Amino acid sequence: MDPEMASSIIEVDGIVQGVGFRPFVYQLARRRGLSGEVANTSSGVVIRLEGLGEQIESFLKELEEKPPPLAYIVKVQARKAPFSGFADFSIAPSRKDENRSTLISPDMCVCDDCLKELFDPGDRRFEYPFINCTNCGPRYTIIEDIPYDRPKTSMKQFAMCGRCRKEYDDPRDRRFHAQPNACPECGPQVVLLDRHREKISCEDPVEKAAQLLCAGKILAIKGLGGFHLAADAENDRAVATLRQRKHREEKPLALMALDMEAVRLFADPTDEDERLLKSARRPIVVMAKKTPNRVGEQVAPSNRNFGVMLPYTPLHYLILSKFGGPLVMTSGNVSEEPICIENDDAFFRMSNIADFFLVHDRDIYLRSDDSIVRNMGGHARFYRRSRGYVPMPVFLRRTFPSVLACGGELKNTVCLTKGDKAFLSQHVGDLENMATLDFFRMTIDHMKRIVDVEPEVIACDMHPDYLSTRYAMEQHDLPVVPIQHHHAHIVSCLAENKRTGPVIGLSFDGTGYGADGTVWGGEVLIADEKKFERAGHLDPVAMPGGAAAIREPFRMALSYLLHVYGENVNDLDIAFLKKRDSGKARIIFEMIGKKINSPQTSSLGRLFDGVAALLGIRDRVAFEGQAAMELEMAAKGLSSECYDFLWEGGSTRVVSLGPIIEGIVKDLRNGEGVDEISARFHSTLVLGFSRMCAEIRENTGIDAVALSGGSFQNKLLFEGLLRQLQKMGFEVLAHRLAPCNDGGLALGQAVSAAARL
Repeated sequence: MDPEMASSIIEVDGIVQGVGFRPFVYQLARRRGLSGEVANTSSGVVIRLEGLGEQIESFLKELEEKPPPLAYIVKVQARKAPFSGFADFSIAPSRKDENRSTLISPDMCVCDDCLKELFDPGDRRFEYPFINCTNCGPRYTIIEDIPYDRPKTSMKQFAMCGRCRKEYDDPRDRRFHAQPNACPECGPQVVLLDRHREKISCEDPVEKAAQLLCAGKILAIKGLGGFHLAADAENDRAVATLRQRKHREEKPLALMALDMEAVRLFADPTDEDERLLKSARRPIVVMAKKTPNRVGEQVAPSNRNFGVMLPYTPLHYLILSKFGGPLVMTSGNVSEEPICIENDDAFFRMSNIADFFLVHDRDIYLRSDDSIVRNMGGHARFYRRSRGYVPMPVFLRRTFPSVLACGGELKNTVCLTKGDKAFLSQHVGDLENMATLDFFRMTIDHMKRIVDVEPEVIACDMHPDYLSTRYAMEQHDLPVVPIQHHHAHIVSCLAENKRTGPVIGLSFDGTGYGADGTVWGGEVLIADEKKFERAGHLDPVAMPGGAAAIREPFRMALSYLLHVYGENVNDLDIAFLKKRDSGKARIIFEMIGKKINSPQTSSLGRLFDGVAALLGIRDRVAFEGQAAMELEMAAKGLSSECYDFLWEGGSTRVVSLGPIIEGIVKDLRNGEGVDEISARFHSTLVLGFSRMCAEIRENTGIDAVALSGGSFQNKLLFEGLLRQLQKMGFEVLAHRLAPCNDGGLALGQAVSAAARL
């Protein structure tokens, strides 16, 4: 250690703005007797230090080992500098430079210190819905540009009062340089309106809102990343009304409860579920229902699980503390449209859904849906990665060229690479209407601005009709690299595991445009970042009616039966065929025979659909993946018995569907229970694909398997394959940072395109 005087410049890269980093540095430097300054820049934080060399070294050690709770340090670079003769230590104004690479913090839940003040009658912010400090509150959703300072946020319209300004300027205060700092005198306000935009006269809008919820009314509540639609979860009539108005027939609705004690009244969380629920990121956590419970069956019909979250804004805490029980808190939109973020838009789009609107005047710059996670295979896995996690990047194994990846059609996200970081956007949604396409374009523009990326190339899906692909093709000033859908899934898994391949990739989902122009989805690939070959797949069958076969799984069941039994299909003595309209079944068989609107598919998702229909579980679906989800729910676990799993071919193995369908039909005729048939079907897939991986390993020497695609949201399938492959000595790569479904597709597109460059 240097006992002599020294001068250093320290550059800190990471999530170091809007998280109390500068006051932390200020107080740390003062304790060490160091002089100098700290400033935000467009590339992070820069610190100038002068003082004893040993104190500077001690400063650096504590900086890296004990940063503020919401900070995430990626890199610290220190170098010697000339003395400037600082008299003390200060916080300098933010500086803008050419290298804009700072990381923005995700939005975080209200902290314990602020909660104490929120419910303290003696505090000046008692029951103020926008209480926050440097350790909590809105970040990404209120940022317009970097560096992260108040004039570049939606708080710029609220001038701080004298007391708030004093807190903001005091380095010893918890709100020192907290950009959203405000109080009831100077900050945003809540107002309660009816659906005609008439103000409800009341002393406390939040208290009145809670009373209306108790009375069975539906409320639109403006939150952190958009509106929620709220209803009493224990009131079946209210929930049914919400479903009817929102046109969301059966898809599970999220629940919000005040605390863990309230959660345990209707759910059975594991210790890991509880840790996730209570984390500062506050995702929706998928967990087992408690039986019996008082939550209405309408909340999550035909499902053994609930999606549950704890409050994450002060407004949520106030509503739930006054309401008491759990609330349905579902996205504030009409189904298939983006969530509302503007008051005017909310009234325009939801006045036929909500009875009342609890709104405020702090703008949301970028919508961000609630994230959804489920604990599987010992780790939290994303169903949807959005609020609380975005814009935290995925750190890549090396520096790549800058790529904009446009994602797919369903569960769309976009991705921008910069250096060794991949910025995967929040959930955009299904690109099936102009409103979502506008949000898609806005998300790209916003991310390019705050990350400061001008891409060198654009990556997209190979499907020519996806709106995301069309957007890419319209950018005539940049080269476009189409990436095959299932290859992108596997590369996404490789990227977050910092691997290049080759691996054996199991890419299982419902729909993806194949390299041969057919619909893929039950794919075994040998893949690396740049290329792939098809090592195996399910035997293709017809999708009678195309997209109609996704909405009506009974069509797929008929297709599989015809594929296996041919002309003898009508002789089968099973309930599925007996309840069919013979005329409609004949039309579907003719469509398949004459190849009328009946594209070929090797999709595992469609096989799940067909089996679910065969078992009488689901003829038609109200949302994507419903039949497969209910087939999983029907099984109590994996079975010790399996159907035959056979394949033909050499380098490209084609799985024969005959033995599987024949085994299921035999069990149905013998009166076997649906639960056991589902269990045997899942076990067949687990053992069959594991055996195929073993054969490929013998031929290639590849002993790593990557699991990706939406079918791995199925816990039975995922955990079964994970255990079996590990038991066979494979290294198994799976998703933890990005969703396995199409929400992670853009990451794979970006990295594959960048690797090819």
